[in-house]
Amino acid sequence: MRDYDEVTAFLGEWGPFQRLIFFLLSASIIPNGFNGMSVVFLAGTPEHRCRVPDAANLSSAWRNHSVPLRLQDGREVPHSCRRYRLEAISNFSALGLEPGRDVDLEQLEQESCLDGWEFSQDIYLSTIVTEWNLVCEDDWKVPFTTSLFFGGVLVGSFVSGQLSDRFGRKNVLFVTMGMQTGFSFLQIFSKNFEMFAVLFILVGMGQISNYVAAFVLGTEILGKSVRIIFSTLGVCIFFAVGYMLLPLFAYFIRDWRKLLLALTMPGVLCAALWWFIPESPRWLISQGRFKEAEMIIHKAAKINGIVAPSTIFEPSELQDLRSQKQSHSILDLLRSRNIRMVTVMSILLWMTISVGYFGLSLDTPNLHGDIYVNCFLSAVVEVPAYVLAWLLLQHLPRRYSMAISLFLGGGILLFVQLVPPDLYYLATALVMVGKFGVTAAFSMVYVYTAELYPTVVRNMGVGVSSMASRLGSILAPYFIYLGAYDRFLPYILMGSLTIVTAILTLFLPESFGTPLPDTIEQMLRVKGIKYRQTPNHKGMLKDGEENTTVLKSTAF
Repeated sequence: MRDYDEVTAFLGEWGPFQRLIFFLLSASIIPNGFNGMSVVFLAGTPEHRCRVPDAANLSSAWRNHSVPLRLQDGREVPHSCRRYRLEAISNFSALGLEPGRDVDLEQLEQESCLDGWEFSQDIYLSTIVTEWNLVCEDDWKVPFTTSLFFGGVLVGSFVSGQLSDRFGRKNVLFVTMGMQTGFSFLQIFSKNFEMFAVLFILVGMGQISNYVAAFVLGTEILGKSVRIIFSTLGVCIFFAVGYMLLPLFAYFIRDWRKLLLALTMPGVLCAALWWFIPESPRWLISQGRFKEAEMIIHKAAKINGIVAPSTIFEPSELQDLRSQKQSHSILDLLRSRNIRMVTVMSILLWMTISVGYFGLSLDTPNLHGDIYVNCFLSAVVEVPAYVLAWLLLQHLPRRYSMAISLFLGGGILLFVQLVPPDLYYLATALVMVGKFGVTAAFSMVYVYTAELYPTVVRNMGVGVSSMASRLGSILAPYFIYLGAYDRFLPYILMGSLTIVTAILTLFLPESFGTPLPDTIEQMLRVKGIKYRQTPNHKGMLKDGEENTTVLKSTAF
Protein backbone atom coordinates (compact mmCIF):
# COMPACT_ATOMS: atom_id res chain seq x y z
CA MET A 1 0.00 0.00 0.00
CA ARG A 2 1.59 3.23 -1.19
CA ASP A 3 1.49 6.63 0.45
CA TYR A 4 0.68 9.89 -1.33
CA ASP A 5 4.33 10.81 -1.87
CA GLU A 6 4.97 7.46 -3.58
CA VAL A 7 1.88 7.80 -5.79
CA THR A 8 2.88 11.30 -6.99
CA ALA A 9 6.64 10.69 -7.16
CA PHE A 10 6.49 10.88 -10.98
CA LEU A 11 5.81 14.65 -10.69
CA GLY A 12 9.31 15.27 -9.34
CA GLU A 13 10.20 17.49 -6.38
CA TRP A 14 10.97 20.91 -7.85
CA GLY A 15 9.32 21.34 -11.22
CA PRO A 16 7.53 24.46 -12.56
CA PHE A 17 4.31 23.44 -10.76
CA GLN A 18 6.02 23.11 -7.36
CA ARG A 19 7.91 26.38 -7.84
CA LEU A 20 4.67 28.17 -8.74
CA ILE A 21 2.87 26.84 -5.64
CA PHE A 22 5.88 27.60 -3.40
CA PHE A 23 6.16 31.25 -4.41
CA LEU A 24 2.44 32.05 -4.73
CA LEU A 25 1.56 30.63 -1.32
CA SER A 26 4.59 32.34 0.22
CA ALA A 27 3.59 35.64 -1.41
CA SER A 28 0.08 35.35 0.05
CA ILE A 29 1.71 35.65 3.49
CA ILE A 30 3.17 39.13 2.84
CA PRO A 31 0.00 41.00 4.03
CA ASN A 32 0.22 39.03 7.28
CA GLY A 33 3.51 40.80 7.99
CA PHE A 34 1.70 44.14 7.62
CA ASN A 35 -1.25 43.30 9.82
CA GLY A 36 0.65 41.35 12.44
CA MET A 37 2.84 44.28 13.46
CA SER A 38 0.94 47.33 12.16
CA VAL A 39 -0.18 48.17 15.71
CA VAL A 40 3.38 49.39 16.38
CA PHE A 41 2.60 52.45 14.23
CA LEU A 42 -1.20 52.58 14.35
CA ALA A 43 -1.11 52.75 18.16
CA GLY A 44 2.16 54.65 18.54
CA THR A 45 2.25 56.99 21.55
CA PRO A 46 4.10 60.25 20.80
CA GLU A 47 5.43 62.60 23.45
CA HIS A 48 2.59 64.59 24.99
CA ARG A 49 1.79 67.12 27.68
CA CYS A 50 -1.32 68.76 29.14
CA ARG A 51 -2.92 71.35 26.90
CA VAL A 52 -3.24 74.86 28.27
CA PRO A 53 -6.11 76.67 26.49
CA ASP A 54 -5.21 79.73 24.43
CA ALA A 55 -8.00 81.55 26.26
CA ALA A 56 -6.18 81.16 29.59
CA ASN A 57 -4.91 84.54 30.79
CA LEU A 58 -1.24 83.59 31.28
CA SER A 59 1.99 85.44 30.67
CA SER A 60 4.54 83.70 28.42
CA ALA A 61 6.62 82.80 31.51
CA TRP A 62 3.72 81.09 33.26
CA ARG A 63 2.61 79.37 30.03
CA ASN A 64 6.11 77.91 29.71
CA HIS A 65 6.00 76.71 33.34
CA SER A 66 2.39 75.49 33.42
CA VAL A 67 3.43 71.82 33.35
CA PRO A 68 5.55 70.32 36.17
CA LEU A 69 8.76 68.46 35.38
CA ARG A 70 9.52 64.82 36.15
CA LEU A 71 12.67 62.71 35.99
CA GLN A 72 12.90 60.28 33.04
CA ASP A 73 16.03 58.35 32.07
CA GLY A 74 18.14 60.72 34.16
CA ARG A 75 16.77 63.94 32.66
CA GLU A 76 13.90 66.30 33.49
CA VAL A 77 11.01 66.29 31.03
CA PRO A 78 7.51 67.85 31.15
CA HIS A 79 4.97 65.67 32.92
CA SER A 80 2.65 63.84 30.50
CA CYS A 81 -0.43 63.66 32.70
CA ARG A 82 -0.34 66.58 35.17
CA ARG A 83 -0.33 70.38 35.09
CA TYR A 84 -0.36 73.09 37.73
CA ARG A 85 -3.88 74.12 38.72
CA LEU A 86 -4.85 76.58 36.02
CA GLU A 87 -6.88 78.88 38.29
CA ALA A 88 -3.95 79.31 40.67
CA ILE A 89 -1.29 80.12 38.07
CA SER A 90 -3.74 82.49 36.29
CA ASN A 91 -4.03 84.48 39.54
CA PHE A 92 -0.22 84.55 39.95
CA SER A 93 0.14 85.74 36.36
CA ALA A 94 -2.44 88.48 36.87
CA LEU A 95 -0.50 89.66 39.97
CA GLY A 96 2.69 89.88 37.93
CA LEU A 97 4.50 87.19 39.96
CA GLU A 98 7.27 85.23 38.24
CA PRO A 99 7.45 81.39 38.38
CA GLY A 100 10.47 80.10 40.28
CA ARG A 101 11.43 83.55 41.58
CA ASP A 102 8.29 84.74 43.34
CA VAL A 103 6.46 81.42 43.51
CA ASP A 104 7.90 78.04 44.59
CA LEU A 105 6.64 75.69 41.87
CA GLU A 106 7.12 72.57 43.99
CA GLN A 107 4.47 73.86 46.41
CA LEU A 108 1.84 74.47 43.75
CA GLU A 109 -1.26 72.31 43.56
CA GLN A 110 -1.54 70.09 40.48
CA GLU A 111 -4.46 68.78 38.46
CA SER A 112 -5.08 66.32 35.62
CA CYS A 113 -5.23 67.33 31.96
CA LEU A 114 -8.75 68.73 32.02
CA ASP A 115 -8.41 70.35 28.59
CA GLY A 116 -6.84 67.41 26.79
CA TRP A 117 -3.28 66.98 25.54
CA GLU A 118 -0.82 68.43 23.08
CA PHE A 119 0.88 65.66 21.08
CA SER A 120 4.23 65.99 19.37
CA GLN A 121 4.12 65.48 15.61
CA ASP A 122 7.85 64.84 15.21
CA ILE A 123 7.22 61.12 14.57
CA TYR A 124 3.49 60.68 13.87
CA LEU A 125 0.94 63.04 12.39
CA SER A 126 -1.83 60.99 13.99
CA THR A 127 -2.40 57.60 15.61
CA ILE A 128 -5.35 56.04 17.40
CA VAL A 129 -3.69 57.29 20.60
CA THR A 130 -3.74 60.95 19.52
CA GLU A 131 -7.22 60.68 17.99
CA TRP A 132 -8.92 59.15 21.04
CA ASN A 133 -6.53 60.37 23.78
CA LEU A 134 -5.39 56.90 24.87
CA VAL A 135 -2.92 58.24 27.42
CA CYS A 136 -2.64 58.66 31.20
CA GLU A 137 -5.75 57.10 32.76
CA ASP A 138 -6.58 55.45 29.42
CA ASP A 139 -3.08 54.29 28.49
CA TRP A 140 -4.07 50.70 29.35
CA LYS A 141 -6.13 50.66 26.17
CA VAL A 142 -2.99 50.58 23.99
CA PRO A 143 -1.70 47.15 25.12
CA PHE A 144 -5.33 46.06 25.42
CA THR A 145 -5.83 46.86 21.72
CA THR A 146 -2.89 44.64 20.82
CA SER A 147 -4.16 41.87 23.10
CA LEU A 148 -7.57 42.05 21.43
CA PHE A 149 -5.92 41.53 18.05
CA PHE A 150 -4.10 38.47 19.36
CA GLY A 151 -7.33 37.37 21.02
CA GLY A 152 -8.79 37.28 17.51
CA VAL A 153 -5.74 35.31 16.43
CA LEU A 154 -6.44 32.85 19.25
CA VAL A 155 -10.04 32.33 18.12
CA GLY A 156 -8.93 32.06 14.49
CA SER A 157 -6.30 29.45 15.27
CA PHE A 158 -8.94 27.44 17.13
CA VAL A 159 -11.47 27.38 14.29
CA SER A 160 -9.29 27.62 11.17
CA GLY A 161 -8.09 24.01 11.34
CA GLN A 162 -11.62 22.68 11.71
CA LEU A 163 -12.90 24.94 8.93
CA SER A 164 -10.16 23.90 6.51
CA ASP A 165 -10.75 20.23 7.34
CA ARG A 166 -14.44 20.68 6.58
CA PHE A 167 -14.54 23.15 3.67
CA GLY A 168 -11.11 22.75 2.10
CA ARG A 169 -7.74 24.46 2.37
CA LYS A 170 -8.17 26.74 -0.65
CA ASN A 171 -11.65 27.99 0.26
CA VAL A 172 -10.62 28.88 3.81
CA LEU A 173 -7.38 30.49 2.57
CA PHE A 174 -9.18 32.97 0.31
CA VAL A 175 -12.21 33.60 2.53
CA THR A 176 -9.98 34.48 5.49
CA MET A 177 -7.67 36.51 3.24
CA GLY A 178 -10.73 38.54 2.26
CA MET A 179 -11.77 38.74 5.91
CA GLN A 180 -8.38 40.15 6.92
CA THR A 181 -8.35 42.69 4.08
CA GLY A 182 -12.03 43.67 4.37
CA PHE A 183 -12.10 44.32 8.09
CA SER A 184 -8.77 46.19 7.89
CA PHE A 185 -10.41 48.47 5.32
CA LEU A 186 -13.42 49.01 7.58
CA GLN A 187 -11.10 50.04 10.42
CA ILE A 188 -10.22 53.15 8.41
CA PHE A 189 -13.76 54.43 9.07
CA SER A 190 -13.73 53.76 12.82
CA LYS A 191 -15.70 56.39 14.71
CA ASN A 192 -14.33 55.52 18.14
CA PHE A 193 -11.90 53.25 19.95
CA GLU A 194 -14.52 50.58 20.59
CA MET A 195 -15.31 50.20 16.87
CA PHE A 196 -11.60 50.00 16.00
CA ALA A 197 -10.99 47.36 18.69
CA VAL A 198 -13.87 45.10 17.65
CA LEU A 199 -12.77 45.20 14.00
CA PHE A 200 -9.18 44.48 15.10
CA ILE A 201 -10.38 41.22 16.68
CA LEU A 202 -11.89 40.17 13.34
CA VAL A 203 -8.70 41.15 11.49
CA GLY A 204 -6.73 38.92 13.88
CA MET A 205 -9.10 36.01 13.20
CA GLY A 206 -8.59 36.36 9.45
CA GLN A 207 -4.85 36.87 9.76
CA ILE A 208 -3.99 33.61 11.50
CA SER A 209 -6.56 31.57 9.53
CA ASN A 210 -5.01 32.76 6.27
CA TYR A 211 -1.52 31.93 7.55
CA VAL A 212 -2.43 28.43 8.76
CA ALA A 213 -4.37 27.59 5.59
CA ALA A 214 -1.45 28.63 3.36
CA PHE A 215 0.98 26.70 5.56
CA VAL A 216 -1.09 23.50 5.47
CA LEU A 217 -1.87 23.81 1.74
CA GLY A 218 1.82 24.15 0.89
CA THR A 219 2.97 21.27 3.06
CA GLU A 220 0.29 19.00 1.56
CA ILE A 221 0.96 19.85 -2.09
CA LEU A 222 4.77 20.06 -2.03
CA GLY A 223 7.05 17.03 -1.88
CA LYS A 224 9.09 15.81 1.07
CA SER A 225 12.36 17.56 0.21
CA VAL A 226 10.68 20.94 -0.37
CA ARG A 227 8.31 20.79 2.61
CA ILE A 228 10.81 21.86 5.30
CA ILE A 229 12.18 24.64 3.07
CA PHE A 230 8.64 25.93 2.56
CA SER A 231 7.71 25.79 6.24
CA THR A 232 10.94 27.35 7.57
CA LEU A 233 12.07 29.63 4.73
CA GLY A 234 9.25 30.25 2.27
CA VAL A 235 6.37 31.19 4.56
CA CYS A 236 8.55 32.77 7.24
CA ILE A 237 10.77 34.89 5.01
CA PHE A 238 7.82 36.27 3.07
CA PHE A 239 6.18 37.16 6.39
CA ALA A 240 9.43 38.99 7.24
CA VAL A 241 9.28 40.77 3.85
CA GLY A 242 5.86 42.14 4.77
CA TYR A 243 7.21 43.08 8.19
CA MET A 244 10.15 44.90 6.55
CA LEU A 245 7.85 46.84 4.23
CA LEU A 246 5.73 48.02 7.19
CA PRO A 247 8.21 50.67 8.51
CA LEU A 248 8.82 51.80 4.91
CA PHE A 249 5.10 52.49 4.43
CA ALA A 250 4.87 54.05 7.90
CA TYR A 251 7.85 56.35 7.29
CA PHE A 252 6.20 58.00 4.27
CA ILE A 253 2.59 57.78 5.51
CA ARG A 254 2.33 59.12 9.07
CA ASP A 255 -1.43 59.44 9.37
CA TRP A 256 -2.89 56.21 10.75
CA ARG A 257 -5.97 56.07 8.50
CA LYS A 258 -3.98 56.62 5.30
CA LEU A 259 -1.36 54.12 6.49
CA LEU A 260 -4.04 51.50 7.10
CA LEU A 261 -5.45 52.11 3.61
CA ALA A 262 -2.01 51.59 2.07
CA LEU A 263 -1.46 48.39 4.04
CA THR A 264 -4.84 47.04 2.92
CA MET A 265 -4.21 47.36 -0.83
CA PRO A 266 -1.74 44.42 -1.23
CA GLY A 267 -4.36 42.10 0.24
CA VAL A 268 -6.75 43.03 -2.59
CA LEU A 269 -4.14 41.97 -5.17
CA CYS A 270 -3.93 38.50 -3.58
CA ALA A 271 -7.46 37.76 -4.85
CA ALA A 272 -5.93 37.09 -8.29
CA LEU A 273 -4.12 34.05 -6.84
CA TRP A 274 -7.43 32.12 -6.78
CA TRP A 275 -6.97 31.11 -10.43
CA PHE A 276 -3.43 29.81 -9.88
CA ILE A 277 -3.52 27.98 -6.52
CA PRO A 278 -5.31 24.59 -6.56
CA GLU A 279 -7.06 22.74 -3.76
CA SER A 280 -5.00 20.22 -1.79
CA PRO A 281 -5.22 16.79 -3.50
CA ARG A 282 -4.62 15.17 -0.11
CA TRP A 283 -7.70 16.91 1.32
CA LEU A 284 -9.79 15.97 -1.71
CA ILE A 285 -8.74 12.33 -1.27
CA SER A 286 -9.65 12.44 2.43
CA GLN A 287 -13.13 13.60 1.36
CA GLY A 288 -13.49 10.81 -1.21
CA ARG A 289 -13.24 13.28 -4.14
CA PHE A 290 -10.69 11.20 -6.05
CA LYS A 291 -11.55 12.42 -9.57
CA GLU A 292 -10.88 16.06 -8.60
CA ALA A 293 -7.59 15.07 -6.98
CA GLU A 294 -6.53 13.21 -10.12
CA MET A 295 -7.44 16.23 -12.29
CA ILE A 296 -5.15 18.47 -10.21
CA ILE A 297 -2.31 15.94 -10.36
CA HIS A 298 -2.74 15.57 -14.17
CA LYS A 299 -2.65 19.37 -14.52
CA ALA A 300 0.53 19.50 -12.39
CA ALA A 301 2.10 16.85 -14.60
CA LYS A 302 1.20 18.87 -17.69
CA ILE A 303 2.79 22.04 -16.24
CA ASN A 304 5.93 20.03 -15.40
CA GLY A 305 6.02 18.54 -18.93
CA ILE A 306 5.51 15.00 -17.61
CA VAL A 307 3.14 12.33 -18.93
CA ALA A 308 1.03 11.13 -15.99
CA PRO A 309 -0.15 7.51 -15.78
CA SER A 310 -3.75 7.04 -16.91
CA THR A 311 -4.71 5.61 -13.50
CA ILE A 312 -3.02 7.36 -10.56
CA PHE A 313 -4.83 5.72 -7.64
CA GLU A 314 -5.44 1.99 -7.80
CA PRO A 315 -8.99 0.86 -6.87
CA SER A 316 -7.62 -1.32 -4.06
CA GLU A 317 -5.87 1.72 -2.52
CA LEU A 318 -9.06 3.77 -2.66
CA GLN A 319 -10.96 0.99 -0.93
CA ASP A 320 -8.27 0.80 1.78
CA LEU A 321 -8.55 4.55 2.31
CA ARG A 322 -12.31 4.36 2.74
CA SER A 323 -11.94 1.64 5.36
CA GLN A 324 -9.26 3.45 7.40
CA LYS A 325 -11.38 6.26 8.83
CA GLN A 326 -10.87 6.56 12.59
CA SER A 327 -12.29 8.96 15.11
CA HIS A 328 -10.04 10.84 17.50
CA SER A 329 -10.76 13.66 19.93
CA ILE A 330 -8.73 16.27 21.74
CA LEU A 331 -8.82 14.03 24.83
CA ASP A 332 -6.40 11.70 23.03
CA LEU A 333 -3.72 14.34 23.71
CA LEU A 334 -4.01 13.34 27.38
CA ARG A 335 -4.63 9.60 27.01
CA SER A 336 -1.20 8.23 27.96
CA ARG A 337 1.42 9.59 30.34
CA ASN A 338 3.86 10.15 27.50
CA ILE A 339 1.57 12.13 25.19
CA ARG A 340 0.31 14.06 28.21
CA MET A 341 3.86 15.15 29.06
CA VAL A 342 4.57 16.06 25.43
CA THR A 343 1.38 18.16 25.30
CA VAL A 344 2.12 20.05 28.55
CA MET A 345 5.73 20.70 27.56
CA SER A 346 4.72 21.82 24.05
CA ILE A 347 2.17 24.27 25.49
CA LEU A 348 4.80 25.83 27.78
CA LEU A 349 7.34 25.92 24.96
CA TRP A 350 5.06 27.65 22.48
CA MET A 351 3.70 30.12 25.03
CA THR A 352 7.08 31.37 26.27
CA ILE A 353 8.59 31.57 22.77
CA SER A 354 5.57 33.61 21.68
CA VAL A 355 5.94 36.02 24.62
CA GLY A 356 9.58 36.58 23.65
CA TYR A 357 8.98 36.98 19.93
CA PHE A 358 6.01 39.34 20.07
CA GLY A 359 7.31 41.15 23.13
CA LEU A 360 10.55 42.05 21.35
CA SER A 361 8.71 42.93 18.12
CA LEU A 362 6.28 45.26 19.87
CA ASP A 363 9.02 46.86 21.97
CA THR A 364 10.76 48.61 19.06
CA PRO A 365 9.16 52.03 19.81
CA ASN A 366 10.79 51.95 23.27
CA LEU A 367 14.32 51.37 21.97
CA HIS A 368 16.74 54.28 21.60
CA GLY A 369 17.08 55.66 18.12
CA ASP A 370 14.72 56.01 15.17
CA ILE A 371 11.55 53.90 15.52
CA TYR A 372 11.40 53.23 11.77
CA VAL A 373 15.00 51.99 11.62
CA ASN A 374 14.53 49.87 14.75
CA CYS A 375 11.38 48.27 13.36
CA PHE A 376 13.14 47.58 10.05
CA LEU A 377 16.11 45.99 11.86
CA SER A 378 13.72 43.89 13.95
CA ALA A 379 12.26 42.55 10.68
CA VAL A 380 15.59 42.13 8.86
CA VAL A 381 17.10 40.08 11.69
CA GLU A 382 14.39 37.47 11.13
CA VAL A 383 15.74 36.50 7.69
CA PRO A 384 19.11 35.11 8.90
CA ALA A 385 17.25 33.57 11.85
CA TYR A 386 15.03 31.59 9.46
CA VAL A 387 18.05 30.55 7.38
CA LEU A 388 19.84 29.37 10.53
CA ALA A 389 16.72 27.46 11.61
CA TRP A 390 16.59 25.68 8.26
CA LEU A 391 20.28 24.73 8.44
CA LEU A 392 19.92 23.45 12.00
CA LEU A 393 16.86 21.39 11.07
CA GLN A 394 18.81 19.85 8.20
CA HIS A 395 21.93 18.86 10.11
CA LEU A 396 21.47 18.87 13.92
CA PRO A 397 19.14 17.17 16.42
CA ARG A 398 15.95 19.10 17.11
CA ARG A 399 16.34 19.36 20.91
CA TYR A 400 19.82 20.83 20.74
CA SER A 401 18.92 23.19 17.88
CA MET A 402 15.99 24.56 19.86
CA ALA A 403 17.96 24.78 23.12
CA ILE A 404 20.92 26.59 21.48
CA SER A 405 18.61 29.22 19.93
CA LEU A 406 16.70 29.75 23.17
CA PHE A 407 19.84 29.95 25.32
CA LEU A 408 21.25 32.53 22.89
CA GLY A 409 18.08 34.64 22.92
CA GLY A 410 17.45 34.42 26.67
CA GLY A 411 21.08 34.93 27.72
CA ILE A 412 21.47 38.04 25.57
CA LEU A 413 18.24 39.56 26.92
CA LEU A 414 19.42 39.08 30.50
CA PHE A 415 22.71 40.78 29.60
CA VAL A 416 20.98 43.94 28.27
CA GLN A 417 20.48 45.36 31.78
CA LEU A 418 24.26 45.40 32.33
CA VAL A 419 24.95 47.73 29.40
CA PRO A 420 25.86 51.31 30.52
CA PRO A 421 23.16 53.90 29.68
CA ASP A 422 25.43 55.84 27.32
CA LEU A 423 25.97 52.70 25.15
CA TYR A 424 22.36 52.54 24.01
CA TYR A 425 23.35 51.44 20.50
CA LEU A 426 24.96 48.36 22.05
CA ALA A 427 21.78 47.71 24.03
CA THR A 428 19.72 47.92 20.81
CA ALA A 429 22.13 45.54 19.06
CA LEU A 430 21.84 43.03 21.90
CA VAL A 431 18.04 43.18 21.76
CA MET A 432 18.25 42.38 18.04
CA VAL A 433 20.52 39.39 18.74
CA GLY A 434 18.01 38.21 21.35
CA LYS A 435 15.24 38.57 18.75
CA PHE A 436 17.40 36.55 16.34
CA GLY A 437 17.62 33.61 18.76
CA VAL A 438 13.93 33.63 19.72
CA THR A 439 12.85 33.92 16.06
CA ALA A 440 14.99 30.93 15.06
CA ALA A 441 13.38 28.88 17.83
CA PHE A 442 9.90 30.06 16.81
CA SER A 443 10.56 28.87 13.25
CA MET A 444 11.79 25.43 14.34
CA VAL A 445 9.06 24.73 16.90
CA TYR A 446 6.44 24.22 14.14
CA VAL A 447 8.40 21.38 12.53
CA TYR A 448 9.51 19.89 15.86
CA THR A 449 5.99 19.74 17.29
CA ALA A 450 4.59 18.21 14.09
CA GLU A 451 7.25 15.47 14.30
CA LEU A 452 6.50 14.65 17.95
CA TYR A 453 2.78 13.97 17.51
CA PRO A 454 1.43 10.90 15.67
CA THR A 455 -0.57 11.27 12.47
CA VAL A 456 -3.91 10.46 14.12
CA VAL A 457 -3.73 13.54 16.40
CA ARG A 458 -1.03 15.65 14.74
CA ASN A 459 -3.39 18.39 13.58
CA MET A 460 -4.96 18.65 17.06
CA GLY A 461 -1.55 18.58 18.78
CA VAL A 462 -0.13 21.39 16.67
CA GLY A 463 -3.43 23.28 17.00
CA VAL A 464 -3.43 23.14 20.81
CA SER A 465 0.22 24.22 20.88
CA SER A 466 -0.55 27.06 18.49
CA MET A 467 -3.38 28.20 20.78
CA ALA A 468 -0.88 28.32 23.65
CA SER A 469 1.29 30.51 21.45
CA ARG A 470 -1.63 32.91 21.00
CA LEU A 471 -2.08 33.13 24.76
CA GLY A 472 1.58 34.14 24.93
CA SER A 473 1.03 36.83 22.29
CA ILE A 474 -1.96 38.18 24.26
CA LEU A 475 0.29 38.51 27.34
CA ALA A 476 3.25 40.01 25.43
CA PRO A 477 1.94 43.63 25.29
CA TYR A 478 1.69 43.69 29.09
CA PHE A 479 5.31 42.58 29.42
CA ILE A 480 6.18 45.70 27.41
CA TYR A 481 3.78 47.79 29.54
CA LEU A 482 5.91 46.88 32.59
CA GLY A 483 8.70 48.89 31.01
CA ALA A 484 6.93 52.04 32.22
CA TYR A 485 7.90 51.03 35.77
CA ASP A 486 11.38 49.63 35.06
CA ARG A 487 12.99 49.87 31.63
CA PHE A 488 14.76 46.52 31.92
CA LEU A 489 12.00 44.54 33.62
CA PRO A 490 10.52 43.22 30.33
CA TYR A 491 13.96 41.95 29.25
CA ILE A 492 14.60 40.29 32.60
CA LEU A 493 11.25 38.49 32.52
CA MET A 494 11.45 37.47 28.86
CA GLY A 495 15.08 36.39 29.19
CA SER A 496 14.39 34.31 32.30
CA LEU A 497 11.39 32.56 30.74
CA THR A 498 13.38 31.83 27.59
CA ILE A 499 16.24 30.24 29.57
CA VAL A 500 13.81 28.06 31.55
CA THR A 501 12.17 26.98 28.30
CA ALA A 502 15.57 26.10 26.79
CA ILE A 503 16.23 23.75 29.72
CA LEU A 504 12.73 22.25 29.39
CA THR A 505 13.36 21.54 25.69
CA LEU A 506 16.21 19.16 26.56
CA PHE A 507 13.71 16.75 28.16
CA LEU A 508 11.61 16.40 24.99
CA PRO A 509 12.11 13.35 22.72
CA GLU A 510 14.50 13.61 19.77
CA SER A 511 12.72 13.29 16.40
CA PHE A 512 15.64 14.01 14.07
CA GLY A 513 16.19 11.20 11.56
CA THR A 514 13.17 9.14 12.64
CA PRO A 515 9.99 8.50 10.61
CA LEU A 516 6.83 10.23 11.75
CA PRO A 517 4.77 8.14 14.21
CA ASP A 518 1.34 7.16 12.90
CA THR A 519 -0.22 5.99 16.19
CA ILE A 520 -0.04 7.17 19.79
CA GLU A 521 1.79 3.97 20.73
CA GLN A 522 4.57 4.77 18.23
CA MET A 523 5.36 8.16 19.79
CA LEU A 524 8.89 8.87 20.96
CA ARG A 525 9.21 9.04 24.74
CA VAL A 526 9.90 12.04 26.97
CA LYS A 527 13.32 11.84 28.63
CA GLY A 528 13.62 10.96 32.31
CA ILE A 529 10.24 9.24 32.72
CA LYS A 530 9.86 5.52 33.36
CA TYR A 531 7.19 3.61 31.45
CA ARG A 532 5.69 0.18 31.83
CA GLN A 533 6.17 -2.01 28.77
CA THR A 534 2.86 -3.12 27.26
CA PRO A 535 2.09 -5.31 24.25
CA ASN A 536 0.96 -2.23 22.36
CA HIS A 537 4.47 -0.84 22.48
CA LYS A 538 5.95 -3.46 20.16
CA GLY A 539 5.70 -1.02 17.29
CA MET A 540 7.47 1.73 19.26
CA LEU A 541 10.45 3.28 17.51
CA LYS A 542 13.82 2.44 19.00
CA ASP A 543 15.88 5.35 20.26
CA GLY A 544 18.72 4.61 17.89
CA GLU A 545 16.59 3.93 14.80
CA GLU A 546 17.60 6.07 11.83
CA ASN A 547 15.64 6.98 8.74
CA THR A 548 16.39 9.56 6.10
CA THR A 549 12.72 10.51 5.76
CA VAL A 550 12.10 13.39 8.12
CA LEU A 551 8.56 14.24 7.07
CA LYS A 552 6.58 11.21 5.86
CA SER A 553 2.88 11.18 4.98
CA THR A 554 0.30 8.75 6.22
CA ALA A 555 -0.17 5.79 3.91
CA PHE A 556 -3.37 5.37 1.95
